[in-house]
Amino acid sequence: MEVTRKAKGPLPSQEASFSLIRNPAAGEGALVPHDGASAVPEKQTPNFAPTGLLAAATKTVEKADGTTVVLKYHEPAEARKPPARDAWKLFVFKGKDIVDTIELGLRSCWLIGREVAVVDLPAEHPSVSKQHAVIQFRFVERRNEFGDKIGRVKPYLIDLESANGTMLNGERVEESRYVELRDKDLVQFGDSTREYVVMLPPKD
Repeated sequence: MEVTRKAKGPLPSQEASFSLIRNPAAGEGALVPHDGASAVPEKQTPNFAPTGLLAAATKTVEKADGTTVVLKYHEPAEARKPPARDAWKLFVFKGKDIVDTIELGLRSCWLIGREVAVVDLPAEHPSVSKQHAVIQFRFVERRNEFGDKIGRVKPYLIDLESANGTMLNGERVEESRYVELRDKDLVQFGDSTREYVVMLPPKD
């Protein structure tokens, strides 16, 4: 029985249909034009023109005067608020006096610096950068001695390439790298004499 086929347009000529033939020398399934010229398509040159995707992903905050501030830090995928049982606090000391107490468990991320329009914890000393450092809670996993994965939310400190650095227990931390914070760690920003002590409540 003859099968008819509806064509959407005129059929190609016999010459066009057989313009490509298989070339065993070029490998199985390779096609070349009938005149023997290479059928490998020309490699497209890279296009390094800006696509706008990076700008779209950049978060900005508009200030009261209409100007905008670009945030230097974005929370990672593993960002989490700590569980209620881990009631992390940040005690701010000026000399021997506690001038402020921060309940760190209220949020997953604390941005520290002088740019009051965007920071969560203002630090007014002139040596502190506008967006100086971050305390970030992250969910991290490790394996126990039985090979089981155990996850926990822990606080980390990261310096945002500040001009005058961030100190942890008297030592300057490396820029743009997470450093785990532990109970009773002491943090300082720039040349400020204020001391920030991270603490957990005593266990019963």
